[in-house]
Amino acid sequence: MKVVNYRELPTKPYENDTAHNATGRLLIGQADGAANFAMRIFELAEGGTTMHHAHPYEHEIFVHQGKGQVFEDGKWVDVKAGDAVFIPGGQVHQLRNAGSEPFLFVCAVPKGAPEL
Repeated sequence: MKVVNYRELPTKPYENDTAHNATGRLLIGQADGAANFAMRIFELAEGGTTMHHAHPYEHEIFVHQGKGQVFEDGKWVDVKAGDAVFIPGGQVHQLRNAGSEPFLFVCAVPKGAPEL
């Protein structure tokens, strides 16, 4: 078993052409003995975005704090703390902070996807 506070884990900048003001932390991964999934938490600062992308695997997101938006089928959908999002494999998506406080969300991906 592993019990850890996410604030104690190292952060990794999550920046590229379409991702800005974002960091990620690996909560649970293969090094912990997780054979099927990786769990990550991302924090988007004010104005922050994730990559605009698609991949063959599904993933699940739980919004922990703040207000944001998820890009789906050419439009932005509002999400807030307490909301859950399912993104099927192959769907183009992106998340962005839609408020002034940090936007935190937990994301689970299957084995074979990048852990962070």
